[in-house]
Amino acid sequence: MTKIILTVSCPVRPGIVAAISAYLAEQGCNIHDSSQFSDIANDRFFMRLSFVSEQGRSREALRDGFAATAASFDMDYEFHDPSEKMKVIIMVSRFGHCLNDLLYRWRIGALPIDIVAVISNHMDYQKVVVNHDLPFHCIKVTKANKPEAEAEQMRIVRETGADLIVLARYMQILSDEMCKEMSGRIINIHHSFLPSFKGANPYKQAFERGVKLIGATSHYVTADLDEGPIIEQDTVRVTHAQSSEDYVSLGRDVESQVLARAIHAHIHRRVFQSGDKTVVFPASPGEYASERMG
Repeated sequence: MTKIILTVSCPVRPGIVAAISAYLAEQGCNIHDSSQFSDIANDRFFMRLSFVSEQGRSREALRDGFAATAASFDMDYEFHDPSEKMKVIIMVSRFGHCLNDLLYRWRIGALPIDIVAVISNHMDYQKVVVNHDLPFHCIKVTKANKPEAEAEQMRIVRETGADLIVLARYMQILSDEMCKEMSGRIINIHHSFLPSFKGANPYKQAFERGVKLIGATSHYVTADLDEGPIIEQDTVRVTHAQSSEDYVSLGRDVESQVLARAIHAHIHRRVFQSGDKTVVFPASPGEYASERMG
């Protein structure tokens, strides 16, 4: 049996769920998992279904047959094959905690992605990446060569067919042009629980304010820097007894977890953008399972 994921976005109106369910039933499909949400403020309905074709209908045949139903509701829709791993490029600078975490999750199958390249503006993690049999590209970035450096980055994106760029603490601001070309396909980890404590040293700011919670935010990258739609956030509790260095260490653990969760949601087609926000559905059964333990 063929497992397929269907994602749908359309204006809010009656009968959407019934029409989708009826079509899949007519095609001999069995729905295993379903999530839906109506964003009334933005007049947008979102749905994600995981199902199997018990009669062996191909994804292409199901997609083509669905066109009439989709047209009647003005739907944007996709039929996805969950066995096809999304091609991902990771970009990193000199903080390697998120990179190392992602490489481990990728290695054990907890993040079922195809890492097609790692790009850095420093050489610090070349050996780590090469030891994983992954392509490593060091592209130095300065004020003088930024357009050329970004053009080289985009050349790698296009040549590898990358579907997603992950900024794993890549400490360079991307141009508006790159953000627009890759809109909805760049995920960043911000070392702060946005929108509080922005800037170069949020943990120091948090320490000086005596906060009791610190955290991290993963979001899609837009031309508005850290204003992109938020995918995932988390916090860790701290007390007056911790130092600012403790804040940094605890914060890095949260950053790694939050970034991995955001990527997991994106690659499993669980994230929908609705205006400046996102709708993030829960994972289907089995999607957190790893291929091996270590």
